[in-house]
Parts: sequence; C-alpha cells; structure tokens
Amino acid sequence: MNASSDPTRTPVVIAALRTPIGRVNGSLAAIEPASLAALLIDRIVSDVGINRNEIDDVLLGNAANSAGNLARLAALEAGLPVSIPGVTVDRQCGSGLEAIVLAARQVQAGAGQYYLAGGTESASRAHIRLRPPLARGEELQPVKRARMAPDFIGDPDMGVAAENVATACGISRERQDQFALESHRRAVAAQITGRFAREIVPVETPTGPVANDDCPRANASAETLARLKPVFVRDGTVTAGNACPINDGAAVVLVTSLAAARRLGVPFALEFIDAATAGVDPNLLGLGPVPAMARLRARNPTLDIDKVDFIEFNEAFASQVLGSLDPLGISPERVNRDGGAIALGHPYGASGAILVVRLFSQMLAAVTKSEGLAMMGVGGGMGAVAHFRSLRVRHTA
Repeated sequence: MNASSDPTRTPVVIAALRTPIGRVNGSLAAIEPASLAALLIDRIVSDVGINRNEIDDVLLGNAANSAGNLARLAALEAGLPVSIPGVTVDRQCGSGLEAIVLAARQVQAGAGQYYLAGGTESASRAHIRLRPPLARGEELQPVKRARMAPDFIGDPDMGVAAENVATACGISRERQDQFALESHRRAVAAQITGRFAREIVPVETPTGPVANDDCPRANASAETLARLKPVFVRDGTVTAGNACPINDGAAVVLVTSLAAARRLGVPFALEFIDAATAGVDPNLLGLGPVPAMARLRARNPTLDIDKVDFIEFNEAFASQVLGSLDPLGISPERVNRDGGAIALGHPYGASGAILVVRLFSQMLAAVTKSEGLAMMGVGGGMGAVAHFRSLRVRHTA
C-alpha cells in the first residue's frame, strides 16, 4: 500500500538503534524510560546529520510507564528544539511497532518527512497504580495490570492466556521448551559473534556502562528447562523457561521518505510496504498475528510468506509463537535468526520497535535484496504485522 511511484511519499527506515535489554531490577533499573529513548534519539539525529528543527514528530510506544507523554519528555531530554512535538502510543506490547507504522503512514500521507519512532519501557521504573476504595474504610488496593477486556468476555493474565493457547492448539511442553532453548542458543551465538554490536547503543548507569543484553543464557539446556515447574496453571505447560522475562529497554528508528533518503545519501534503507492489525478472542490473545497476516495478504495478494527472507516474531510465550506459526505455515526455524524475546527479553512497549531494529540489522548485512516481516501478538487479543523490503539507496542531489 505504499506510494512507490512517488519517492516523496515512499516511507523508508534509514536508521535503527536500540539499547541493551535489561532484566527487571537488573542492569538498566536506575534509568528512566524517557532517558533510554532520549539516548537513542540523540544518537540517531547526530549519526544521520539531519537538522533537528526539521523533525516533524517523535512517536514512542509505551505500555507500563505512560503516566505522561513520554515521547515529548524524551524529545526534550534528547535536546530537540522545544518546537518539536511528541506523542505516546499505547497498543500494549504492540506499541513500538504501531508507532513506526504511524510514522510511515504520515510520510505516505505527505504530512511530513522526518519522524523518530519506536518504543521505550522500564518494568523496573513502572509506577505503582492504586485502585480507589470501593467501600468506606477499605484501603487503597494496588492494581496488578490494566484491564484489557470486559469480564463477560474474559480478561486472563498473559500466562493463563498462553496456557489457553497451548491447550487449544495442542502445543506440547516439549515443543515449547525446544523453541525456548533454540532462542537462547541463537541469541548467545549472536552475542559471541558481535551481530548485535551495530544496533546497540551502550547505556551509562550508576554502576558503569551497559552494552550487552542481560538475559541470554549460555548454560540453557533441555534438562534445565524440563525441570522447571508450570507457573500459571497447575499441571500446565508454560514455565519461566519457555516464557519471556520482564525487562527494560528502548528502540528508535528514523522514518523518512525515499526522496529525503536519497538527498541525505544514506546507503541503505528499509522500505515500508504495508502493515495490518486484527483482533482475536482475548482468552487466546497470542494468536492475533494469524488474522493480522490474513488482512495484510488480502491487501497485498502478491505477498508470499515462503519467499520472505527475514521474520522477526515477538516471543512473549513459546506456546503463542508456535500456535501462530503453525496455521501460517511458517517453520520455527525461519523465525528470529538471532534469538527472540524468550532469550533477549520483552520490554513491552519497545518490543515491536526492537523487531524492526533487528530486521534493519539483518537485512543490511544481507548480500541480496530481501524482504522482512515483523510479527507479534498483542495484549487484549490483537495481532500486528508489518512488511518491509531492503533498498540500496541511490544518491541524488
């Protein structure tokens, strides 16, 4: 659905960076989410060399920290002029991807030419929310999480929903554990070989600089995963080993037009082709990518999943990834070449943007022209997918 015939309205990602991903109360616990994003904003603007006054907007996703407009706060903290606005997007764990899609749609509409978009999250710094008393004399009660569906439909916790998916789709404990183990193996291999180095901006913390993700485990094994007990449902199959950890982190990209990319002389870009979202039963919320992909393919009938070179799928739970990949006919071996959120971590509002950063890095390194998909299930019973194509940008004056 892009206006490829008009380079001034063809959206492209020309820079993509992320912070390391920290475990909750881990290496990044002292850093506010706006500060994580501000670090990336400043770095991208400096690296690309655009005029800060020409930035049209800053769009950031967030799920747990948005007691205010984090995007505006991050923009100001990054030293952008006070004239540059900001907007915070909440599609729960799809927020970072949604922010990038919204930026691309702005370029397609001709509304502007430079958008900083992504997501930021800090589970460590999340505000404690209190529910007002329902009766006189009752104390304030902490709110565990926001409601995502009315009670008459069902609003299960994420782990319970992952168990529902495992049961409904017949995903065994063994398959979930094997998928999780492979995620750690791939992530550890990527760390050792430096495949994350291009995309990670180190973060200065009170205890020193942090340059690597906290969570990939070199000592993960089938035996250790098999010993873990179910966490959410008695006699269930979802464990701490085949589910994502809780995390802090941020990811930001620069979205502009192909015409602007050519003027800047950047050598590489990801062309945004199209994106789609769809809803599912909140009790089976992890299966949202299936109808989202159906919507994307209905608008783009030439899209052949079998010919997509890179697929980044957010690994909230192994059960929901496998439960979505099976009906889509996607082999798990094709997904997350350098590991996914089970190993790297899932900083909710940033995770969708991290998928795009990962696609950018992998497709930049590819020798030939390639296509990529970012895919994720979203809290509340939704799914989101976005389609990209790599471009070697031809410079014009």
